[in-house]
Amino acid sequence: MQKSDYKNMWVYIEHDGKTAAPVGLELCCELRKLCDTTGDKLYAVILGALPETETAKVKECGVDGIIYVSGTGYEYFNTDAYANAFTELSRKYNPSAIFVGGTVNGRDFAPRFAVQLDTGCTSDAMELEYDPETGDIQFIEPAVGGKIMAVITVPVLRPQVGTIRPGTFKYAPTGKKDKIEEIHEEISFDPEAIRCRHVDFIPDEADPEMDIANADCIICVGNGLKDSEHLERYRTLAKLLGGKIGCTRPLYDRGILPYKLQIGQSGVMVKTKLYISFGVSGAVNHTAGVDADMFVAVDKNPDAQIFNYCDYGIVGDMDEVCDEMIEQLKARMA
Repeated sequence: MQKSDYKNMWVYIEHDGKTAAPVGLELCCELRKLCDTTGDKLYAVILGALPETETAKVKECGVDGIIYVSGTGYEYFNTDAYANAFTELSRKYNPSAIFVGGTVNGRDFAPRFAVQLDTGCTSDAMELEYDPETGDIQFIEPAVGGKIMAVITVPVLRPQVGTIRPGTFKYAPTGKKDKIEEIHEEISFDPEAIRCRHVDFIPDEADPEMDIANADCIICVGNGLKDSEHLERYRTLAKLLGGKIGCTRPLYDRGILPYKLQIGQSGVMVKTKLYISFGVSGAVNHTAGVDADMFVAVDKNPDAQIFNYCDYGIVGDMDEVCDEMIEQLKARMA
């Protein structure tokens, strides 16, 4: 088959049987815009049962169609069953591109079905661009520890497969199409052919303070922090503002804060109402991971790159500025 024989773009809708994961909806919204440019149709692919209230959210993202897959092996995520389902579907419908959220599950099964289809899979992309001359999707992703951005294409093979980091794109539904094609496929497998079996499910008991991706307010501490003993004032400020604390990669490398609080291309992508950075230089691998309604930066270096990205900048000692903010907030609350 020629490249021109492959049509339309697919988005995998990850879910837990109750709720659609945000990344699938984010991808549908972004791919709607891309498909309007390429002339392709946009299809969402749902494996297993999902409540109508959740499929309604998918439809509001402007998809042209939804492919529902039923059968054995979809009660819980199973990498063998999921990879085989996408392999069979792709061989039947020949999509031009398939986009999967870069979650633990998505990064597990996307490369597997890409291999079965003899095509390439790009991992952890943060931007998508379209080349009208070649018809190729350009997957742009961080490389070399986030120090450079690599542009990767699948110039010969189809479908183009890529995983996209959650939080990369905004959830901005354009509205339901007047006519949506609904395709129902039943794909079942011999249980003996499934190598990975679901034994039990243990929910994550992670500290909610570690979930910063969509916090209303984030206090981000950078490499300007002297040591861990100076960290408590920033926790206090975050608490007063009803927010959470985050950090740049150097603080994780120094062992001061855990990886789950690292913000940037090699960490968490955050969307927040208020973002205040202290002692953050402003390297692109950090700022590319921040989407804030209001960005305030504090640094002692007036030429710090961070001031090119913020809405308000304060030149001064980070500890002193933080202490003053705490004092002013406490005075207002008194």
